[in-house]
Amino acid sequence: MAKDIRETFGSDSIETRMRDRIRTMIEALVNEELDEALGAAKSERVENRLGYRHGTRERTLTTSLGPTKLSMPRARVEGDAGEEREWRSEVVPRYQRRTARVDEAILGLYLSGANTRRIRGALAPLLRGGPLSKDAVSRLVGRLSGDFQAWSERDLATEEICYMTQDGWYPKLRIGKRRVVVPVLVTLGVKKNGERIIIDLRLAGQESAASWGEVIASLVKRNIGMPVFASIDGNPGLHAALKAQWPGIAIQRCTNHKLWNLESKAPARLREELREDYRRMIYADDAAAVLKARAAFQRKWKLRCPAVLTSFEEAGDELFTFLSFPASQWKALRTTNALERINGEFRRRTKTQASLPSSDSVVLLLFGLLRSGAVKLRAMVGAKDIDEVLKKVA
Repeated sequence: MAKDIRETFGSDSIETRMRDRIRTMIEALVNEELDEALGAAKSERVENRLGYRHGTRERTLTTSLGPTKLSMPRARVEGDAGEEREWRSEVVPRYQRRTARVDEAILGLYLSGANTRRIRGALAPLLRGGPLSKDAVSRLVGRLSGDFQAWSERDLATEEICYMTQDGWYPKLRIGKRRVVVPVLVTLGVKKNGERIIIDLRLAGQESAASWGEVIASLVKRNIGMPVFASIDGNPGLHAALKAQWPGIAIQRCTNHKLWNLESKAPARLREELREDYRRMIYADDAAAVLKARAAFQRKWKLRCPAVLTSFEEAGDELFTFLSFPASQWKALRTTNALERINGEFRRRTKTQASLPSSDSVVLLLFGLLRSGAVKLRAMVGAKDIDEVLKKVA
């Protein structure tokens, strides 16, 4: 009796029962899909059928709980021109051997530098003997590369991009036998409805006016239109590229980046006082209070630390561009924090690695995280007032 209990309720019983339920669920879903395609359930007699079943075939699909054997139905259906063709499932496409979640896990490990043998070892509890060859991994990477290429060239006209945030991120990667730091140029757009999306992502030799000029030229080619606002970290090359393409665009210098610059100019004993004065100015309740605090800040730090004032005045009015927009949007417009959160998530995913294996792996890994939904973007605060801004600009 005890032996029978151990066989029925052993250490693997949870996964076994879950795989059984997953198989039942997938088979039910596929059969429901086929019923819709045929216009009739199994053995149902109806007029105007669109085809007939003819048996089943065995398929193995690796899910997040390991390989699961399925019984896939077969059928002949009528095409649009009245010809007969073999039915193909959209739920479990032809030649699919793994679910999207498993493929994303394999891609993530490969792009982080693991070879096929190490992937098999790391995902052994997941694959449970399921097939995984070098060719299968190469096909996954090739498919991701193709998807990234199509994504990078997609038309932006229908996105209705109103605001942009642009910044560079510097991961470590291996080129030849050396580890180097190169910039990844990321552009985030805000749509008319307030939704945030990444619209461009590319590797560059350096964060220069020429590199950012290529990014902006690509956006123009893809019919982005003219955004009314751009938030940047203060990179002079990016600033020059934006003004060259769109002379009338409103540019906001990131207030967080400027604070870090000011702190680097001040003695350590004055930094806490500097932060308090700066934040009191930037986060004042209304535009009049901000401008009043700005004048007080300039008077005080001209005497306390002239180097701080010089750095502060370098940004000029572009540090306060957000004041020209509705107060509900100030929190979203003052900084490049929306991009910093994405870059922070990517750093978290790769922090155990000294460097990434290649330049392609950097953009593909980040694109894979975005596509899989691992990196989520919140809607912009104050989105309800975007229409008001667009009417004012018009």
